[in-house]
Amino acid sequence: MSSSDIFFGELLGTGVLVLLGCGVVAGNVLRKSKSFDAGWLAITFGWGIGVLSGVYVSTQLSGAHLNPAVTLGIAIDSGEWNDVPTYVAGQLLGAMVGATLVWLAYYGHFLAHLEHREVVGGSRTPGPKAFDADADHEERRKPARDEPGPVLGVFATAPEIRNSVQNVATEIIGTAVLVLLVLGIGLNDGLTVSGTGGLMVALVVVGIGLSLGGPTGYAINPARDLGPRLVHALLPLPNKGGSDWGYAWVPIVGPLAGAALAAGIHGLLF
Repeated sequence: MSSSDIFFGELLGTGVLVLLGCGVVAGNVLRKSKSFDAGWLAITFGWGIGVLSGVYVSTQLSGAHLNPAVTLGIAIDSGEWNDVPTYVAGQLLGAMVGATLVWLAYYGHFLAHLEHREVVGGSRTPGPKAFDADADHEERRKPARDEPGPVLGVFATAPEIRNSVQNVATEIIGTAVLVLLVLGIGLNDGLTVSGTGGLMVALVVVGIGLSLGGPTGYAINPARDLGPRLVHALLPLPNKGGSDWGYAWVPIVGPLAGAALAAGIHGLLF
């Protein structure tokens, strides 16, 4: 396959993955959405279907890695590194495109949510700056510059308990499971030819979300987290808060380390 096929295949596939994945989170988080507060089960299946859709629309072009961790694991296992930058560039740009489309699809809902009294903490009474108590209260409730904003979860992951060692370990374990499955599918030509492999990957993503997603939101994909986080930082949304760059390294380092671990285990056993 050519470099252009790889790039555009990964852009298309990752874009679809993130559009459907971040889209189900948006429907769950944003007020006025018909699927508001649908719950974790809806989110995990939404991401699984996003993976399935992304795989099937891009397999013929690029082989549907859709994830720098998967690309790294395959490169370590096969020893073929030439196309890695092309894969990663397509994945990152595709993730940004998918996140931008989610913003467009839910544009009015983002505004309604971010202007809601419970989200912004109440609007300040207009008038002369004689209401010092109100002004002080408003200053106190403003989030710190990089504090996660009220809609950051639509775009990027965040831990429930902020402990770097645990958070990285969780991402390593979840990604290792994913990459081991992907490499295992590569050993079975029947799964690859029949297309069943894509379904199995989607199902294991659902399983990872249900079993291991609680601590960190299971990024297990650096592009899936970094691309939408960049979009969150750039979007002109009122009261959106920070993009939590202090945590952003975890869903990059953890999945890449997990992919390397999985490739090492796979190489030793097979």
